[in-house]
Amino acid sequence: MEPYDRHKPYNQLPPLPPETALYLDKDVMDKMMEAGRLLAELKGLASQLPNQSIFVNTIALREAKASSAIENIFTTDDELYRTLSFQEDEYLDGPAKEILRYRQALWKGYQDVIRDGEITLKTVLDIFHEVKQTHDGIRPYQAEIVIKKRGWGSLIADTAYTPPRGKGVVEAMMKQLLDFLNDDVQYPTDPLLKMAMSHYQFEAIHPFRDGNGRTGRILCILYLVQKRLLDLPILYMSAYILQNKEDYYQKLSGVTGTRNWKEWILYMLESVARTAEYTTYKIKRIRGLMDKFGDIISKDNIIAVRLDLSKLFEQPYIRPKNLISGKIRSVNTAKKYLSQLEALGLLSKDKIGKEYVWFNTELMEILSD
Repeated sequence: MEPYDRHKPYNQLPPLPPETALYLDKDVMDKMMEAGRLLAELKGLASQLPNQSIFVNTIALREAKASSAIENIFTTDDELYRTLSFQEDEYLDGPAKEILRYRQALWKGYQDVIRDGEITLKTVLDIFHEVKQTHDGIRPYQAEIVIKKRGWGSLIADTAYTPPRGKGVVEAMMKQLLDFLNDDVQYPTDPLLKMAMSHYQFEAIHPFRDGNGRTGRILCILYLVQKRLLDLPILYMSAYILQNKEDYYQKLSGVTGTRNWKEWILYMLESVARTAEYTTYKIKRIRGLMDKFGDIISKDNIIAVRLDLSKLFEQPYIRPKNLISGKIRSVNTAKKYLSQLEALGLLSKDKIGKEYVWFNTELMEILSD
């Protein structure tokens, strides 16, 4: 193997999959089995819920926040959920806006995968366009993109990595990557291993000027949906990566510098295992809180029993107009039901701008810890 020169474009990036001797051993197999088992438990738990979509704005938004924080985009939970509640008006601004774009990108990609049954270049571009709010495509071959070392030091940061460059080079590498992901006949690698390998490859190709990290993390989750290891993109992977950020970048560099595929794959499998476990824990707590609400409403025998309970769990801030349905036909009726729930101690009321909204405090506590 030729020594890697980080100052030169990595046009010799090897195609996937790597030689099995570089990663396939008992440690990897054991971790793969654990991750698969925990993913199956998460999928099974979510499938038992009457409305899985209640996690669209809860778990998916936590993923969006953590993934954006990896890119040093920070916001408070309160700001984030206020923005979610009022995303069509003046509250949509700042870091929370970036996070909502990530969530939109996640769901756009999910719709593409469900429609097409595979991850295509259009899927990748759709995700990137939503993340960055741009119409750009693959970076121009003339663009001299380099990745600088992170952290503090001299005023001029040293180069950590130079991604592939040249006419048609990135496009050809992306085609090979997508073939690897989608063609299980030619590439019969376990999907969890494919996910780990392809995430490194995508970050190494670095197909866009910016937004590669967030786009790549979304693709990881969507690939698990494509392979039916999940029904919905509710895995909270970015939280693990954020908590182990230095290891993430170190092990990425390890594959580039020394072809240390084993440590990278073990890291990614561990991220799946731990975040599947953590997401399962979150869902169980949310489900328990839903049961608590249902019991109290039922015992009190109030008219609010006609509410769609899941509407109270789509996000912590609840606007009366979001409850409008076939059973609740006016904002005033929705306000009446929300006030009854407030009287029971299930919700609290807050004023944002000129409007009163109700707040599911216990849901926020679950999401924030």
